[in-house]
Amino acid sequence: MLEVRRLRLLAEFARRGSIAATATSLGYTPSAVSQQLAALEREAGVPLLDRTARSAELTDAGERLAERAEEILTLVEAAEAELSEQAGTPSGRVVVTAFPTAAVAFAPALARSLADHPELTFVLRQTRPGDGIRQVRGGEVDIALVDDWTGKLPGKAPAGLEFFRLRHDPVVLVVPAGHRLADPRRPVDLHELREEPWMAAPEGEPSRRAVESLLDAVGGARPVPWEFEGLHTILSLVARGLGVTAVPALALAAGDQGVAVRPLPGGGPGREVYAVTRAASVRRPAVAVTLRAIYAAAREVQPAPPEG
Repeated sequence: MLEVRRLRLLAEFARRGSIAATATSLGYTPSAVSQQLAALEREAGVPLLDRTARSAELTDAGERLAERAEEILTLVEAAEAELSEQAGTPSGRVVVTAFPTAAVAFAPALARSLADHPELTFVLRQTRPGDGIRQVRGGEVDIALVDDWTGKLPGKAPAGLEFFRLRHDPVVLVVPAGHRLADPRRPVDLHELREEPWMAAPEGEPSRRAVESLLDAVGGARPVPWEFEGLHTILSLVARGLGVTAVPALALAAGDQGVAVRPLPGGGPGREVYAVTRAASVRRPAVAVTLRAIYAAAREVQPAPPEG
């Protein structure tokens, strides 16, 4: 009898291509992954991995079983969804992962909505950018809140997943409350900010690239941003009058005081926010009610202020 948990490991190995990457993806040690795959080989009765001292790759039989494993895991989840659907009442454990600004912005509304379902256990985790879709596909979480700065989702998403668009999240200008551009009657001219001390997230972060695109747009010598980890750290420094920044509007949902928020001319850059789940999960009452709560939370968060 093939064990479902080990089939999930095999499917993840097929996606990742190495035991080390599989272990990192699923939160196991490489030794544990290797042992579980060896146990699956004994259950299957044929070699599934061709191992060397430094690497491992799927055999032909391993590739075929990995393909079947994806189908089996989908069918198992569909069966669980049908049973839950018959029960009717949302119950059990639902795990949601989110990028940090969404987790902070949506958490209060989610807590209020889901409090009406005492048989439901809700877990909200923060995750690194790019991990949410992988975690949903691998069965680690039920729903992921993901952001898309490229406009490529959901078109290039893996099969078997469903995307639900929640909102557009524009990048907004943030200045200290006493700054000259804090006055909503004054038009925003980024050229006025050419010599300001700019603050931004570290290299590689999408919000950092948004700041750099704004600085490029003012022409001339581009100021070098001060780098800080965490958008809320940056906002606290702006509130103290130490610089200016541009961040996604959701980063301000916690109600940071001491700053003024202005829309960028022409709308500026931004991102789309999605909830993603496995297609087979949507029929589960617990997942369905959580998706509805996420929709409500996305609507409740205040948008960026209008151009004044």
